[in-house]
Amino acid sequence: MVFGYVIFGLIALIGWMVQSKLKKKFKQYSKLQLKNGMSGKEIAEAMLRDHGIYDVQVISTPGRLTDHYNPKDKTVNLSESVYNERNASAAAVAAHEVGHAVQHATAYSWLEFRSSLVPMVGIASKLSMWIIMAGLFIQSFPILLPVGIVLFAATVFFSFVTLPVEYDASNRALAWLQDKNMLTEEEQGGAKDALNWAARTYVVAAVGSLATLLYYVMIYAGRD
Repeated sequence: MVFGYVIFGLIALIGWMVQSKLKKKFKQYSKLQLKNGMSGKEIAEAMLRDHGIYDVQVISTPGRLTDHYNPKDKTVNLSESVYNERNASAAAVAAHEVGHAVQHATAYSWLEFRSSLVPMVGIASKLSMWIIMAGLFIQSFPILLPVGIVLFAATVFFSFVTLPVEYDASNRALAWLQDKNMLTEEEQGGAKDALNWAARTYVVAAVGSLATLLYYVMIYAGRD
């Protein structure tokens, strides 16, 4: 049990450090204004056109770090700062989200696989912790804990499937920005650094969820 708490503590600390570093990087590169003067919206629209995608709309969405691609209504949703601003951070995020649109348009296998898991994982994520907690405190129903663990394992699997999807979107974004000479060398370096740190948050989240799963498995094994 003590070992489990130590592992959780270390992962939580690493997660906090990565998130903190990510915020600093995006703040740093948000001060690096683009020489081409393009906003995040304009970057996104240009990347869509260059990939022959004309049925995806770029829209603004409230909040910070709310950027995402919605395959259901085919919209690239950019947070207000990314949508309007003209800096390396905005260019990186906008191009990354369009990377997901390109994945969708080209039927990228990992994205399609991830999308197929969404309905199952949606249910599993809602029920798993409730069932696990019930299994920990209501030991008269021993089946509860393993059922909860299996459901939680589905969410862990999903977090690892997400990794290649996110890394590929960033790779597509950076390749397009470079191939089209959209950014200066300094701006390109900033965009790459920002996206690398963003990707690391997904890695930490995946490893953290795996550690949590192993912890519950150890509890269940200890009961037997």
